[in-house]
Amino acid sequence: MKNKILVVDDEKIVRDSLTHWFQESGYETDSAESAEMALEMLKEKNYDLVLLDMKMPGMSGLDLLPKIKEKDPTIYVILITAYASVPSAIQALKEGAFDYITKPVDPDELDHLVRRALEERRLKRENEMLKNNIKELILPNELIGESLQIKRVLDLVNNIANTNTNVMIRGESGVGKELIAKAIHLNSKRRFFPFVTISCSSYDDLELASEIFGHEKGGFEGTHYKRKGKLELANGGTVYFDEIGCLSPALQEDVMKAIESKQFFRVGGTEIINSDFRVITATHSSLEELVKQGKFREDLYYLINTFTIFVPPLRERREDIKALAEYFLRKYSAIVGKRFAGFSSDVIDFMMTYEWKGNIRELENCIERAVVVGKKDLITMKDLPFDTDDYLSGINDRTLKTMEKKYIEKILSENRWNISRSAEILGIDRVTLYNKIRKYKLGKKDQ
Repeated sequence: MKNKILVVDDEKIVRDSLTHWFQESGYETDSAESAEMALEMLKEKNYDLVLLDMKMPGMSGLDLLPKIKEKDPTIYVILITAYASVPSAIQALKEGAFDYITKPVDPDELDHLVRRALEERRLKRENEMLKNNIKELILPNELIGESLQIKRVLDLVNNIANTNTNVMIRGESGVGKELIAKAIHLNSKRRFFPFVTISCSSYDDLELASEIFGHEKGGFEGTHYKRKGKLELANGGTVYFDEIGCLSPALQEDVMKAIESKQFFRVGGTEIINSDFRVITATHSSLEELVKQGKFREDLYYLINTFTIFVPPLRERREDIKALAEYFLRKYSAIVGKRFAGFSSDVIDFMMTYEWKGNIRELENCIERAVVVGKKDLITMKDLPFDTDDYLSGINDRTLKTMEKKYIEKILSENRWNISRSAEILGIDRVTLYNKIRKYKLGKKDQ
């Protein structure tokens, strides 16, 4: 859904240029030539942001500002003025304006100011929704599973959530490390404040420094506006460093100091920024090996590794595959507007025996593709994005029978040959399980 912006200015050329500019940028934009006209439009339509001229004939922007806030306190207002003064700016901010900008307006500067305002508004609305629906949001939707392994992970989440302890989440790519981080946040006292993700592998050093700490206008080449960093935006909440092992040695030192002191400087800045945030990190690589190689600071490693949660790969908790697949089927069926009754039996067999080296992410992508191309009531083998004929033909001794035997043996062993529990996990009855034990000549090994 597009953000809605209302431009209020008595100068037609300013009104038209700003309206055209933000329509071109993808916003739904209307304009009003007076405060009185703006009030009428605000009665008819809900806006996310108002760009408001401070000096207008009749009712001024400063007079209109409290009326806007009275109608809807969630609307963000940016004042535009040709006669900026400290007293008028202070009054505007006291009345609830987000910020102000002077004429002639720099479109790039105003564009970034608008983006900051809308992002802050979005975060506030999400936090309000979280307050109202916290009972339903204890766990992210995709965090599904009945396996012993995932239950152990959730026990650890419950144990650590209400502390301020730094947590490291480890596991292969695609296992859902960010979901675990969100679960910790949602069950913590910080749940009403932002959860902010920093992807340490997605930027070069300077870009990542700006992403983490923010930057001042002119802080480095090409920066024409001030920007708050993720640590600042996360004040009161949680910062999730994804793939923290990718931090360069220089950034590792700066990040360590910020985590320890909860203080930092924006890039190019001299003002100390204070922010109260909790740190959760994630990695699929061996930080211990990186420490040995001198590529990761040992003191930072011990700082962030106070409490560790290991998320097992999907192939080690196959009991969760069917439930996850059914969730993704419902999710993407709703998105594309199709209805499916479920999966064919051979698809279920395939999913239960496939290795899923990309873990939950690979499973989700598989189901999304199947939903898009599927034409029948059931998802069938031909809808899957794999060379399933080769897979099921038994290459490399991975026939369904071989995989089924290994899987049944694994479940029996994990449950100390408790037939009832093993049958329940496998989704079959006790008689069927006994028949398969005889068929595959399985025997109880010494425990």
